[in-house]
Amino acid sequence: MAVKIRLRRMGAKKAPFYRIVVADSRYPRDGRFIEEIGYYDPTKEPSVVKVDAEKVQKWIANGAQPTDTVKKLLKNVAE
Repeated sequence: MAVKIRLRRMGAKKAPFYRIVVADSRYPRDGRFIEEIGYYDPTKEPSVVKVDAEKVQKWIANGAQPTDTVKKLLKNVAE
């Protein structure tokens, strides 16, 4: 089972926000997921990223791969 840490789009048309979730890579973008570990709201100024770092570390240690976008978000949160 290939597990990814990725974004799940939510919100209205032209007003998106995203939940950062752990999901099987075979499921659709907004489909079933294993666990929610944070959220990202690009509509706010400055954009808001809230992540449970403990859960992220647990999932990465268990072999979950973050997508490129999530990797950038996590890097910005760590700074």
